[in-house]
Amino acid sequence: MQTIIKYFTIVFLSVLLVACGDKTGKQEQVSESRQEDTVADNEVTLTNLQYRTAGIQLGKVEMKQISGTFKANGVLDVPPQQQVSISVPIGGFLKSTDMLQGKYVKKGDLIAVFENPEFINIQQDYLDFKSQLEYAKSDYERQQELARENVNAQKTLQQANASYHSLLAKVTGLREKIKVSGLNLSLVDKGQVSASIQVYAPISGYITQVNANLGKYVTSTDVVFEMVDTRHLHAELTVFEKDVPKLKIGQTVRFTLANETRERLAKVYLIGREISQDRTVRIHCHIEEEDNQLLPGLFLKALVESGANEVTAVPNEAIIDYLGDKFIFINKPAANRADTATSGYHYIMQPVKVGNTELGYTEIILPENFDKNNDELVIKNAYALLGKMKNSEEE
Repeated sequence: MQTIIKYFTIVFLSVLLVACGDKTGKQEQVSESRQEDTVADNEVTLTNLQYRTAGIQLGKVEMKQISGTFKANGVLDVPPQQQVSISVPIGGFLKSTDMLQGKYVKKGDLIAVFENPEFINIQQDYLDFKSQLEYAKSDYERQQELARENVNAQKTLQQANASYHSLLAKVTGLREKIKVSGLNLSLVDKGQVSASIQVYAPISGYITQVNANLGKYVTSTDVVFEMVDTRHLHAELTVFEKDVPKLKIGQTVRFTLANETRERLAKVYLIGREISQDRTVRIHCHIEEEDNQLLPGLFLKALVESGANEVTAVPNEAIIDYLGDKFIFINKPAANRADTATSGYHYIMQPVKVGNTELGYTEIILPENFDKNNDELVIKNAYALLGKMKNSEEE
């Protein structure tokens, strides 16, 4: 009988202990559930074991000298004095030329010959008026002499004076016209009249356009040839209004052309003083290493270095990229070490704006209420916290 009583006592105590244990477990689960409900979506907690495994390292925001850069687009261009449009001062027929696009010519080389009967008329008029001028000059000097001796009338002297100066003006005008037209004045003065004129290259460079063929008549307003000297190309950049205050003469510009990956260097030489309708400013940059093989009009992408500034920065590993945005994890310390041992390690995921990167550090814009002197953030293995956070969300 005592054995039976002892058996039922043991069974009763066992059931009681199981019931109590189940009740305690349920209470702990409810407590943990309530604790998880109070944790914000941007927080993550690590246990002691998870903390040691993840290798989390904390640090503070530092002040660093980081060189600033901003982007700009542009084209290769040449100064106006190195790009020439060639036309004929007096219209004529193109008699001969061997110019083709891309051909290189030196300054003074013959590039075309034009013909026109009017060239002959100009030269004839010049020689005719020139001979009349010699007679008019002699007559005027003679009338002056007679006037001093009171031999002739004042009216006769005035007529001789008017005739002389009228012819002088005509001869001077025709002489300049002959010079401008390309006719050889020295040969004309010797009586050698020509029906053709020669056009010579005004600069050394490449022919970029040929706008006439043999036998075509061109007027004085027609551009027959285009030339460009590519020895002094420059980079013409378009800078947005917000970046204009960062511009200074002498800044370094690093750029790449659309058809290559090689990086080239230039210096800011001139800064435009007018903001266009699209809120941009043009800047003129001199290329440090000249390249005769480059062509005007090539598109380029550039980075303008705006100088080193002391900014708030963190190691690159402290910044995580998630869904196209940048984040850091800020340490949320417990009240004391004992609390950390029981409740774990807490971190807050905070979005930030980033700036330039240099020598392993990246500029960041600090969140509001962040104390850079006291607050700490995760500077190593931040992606481990991101993985733990996303796994917890899935569970």
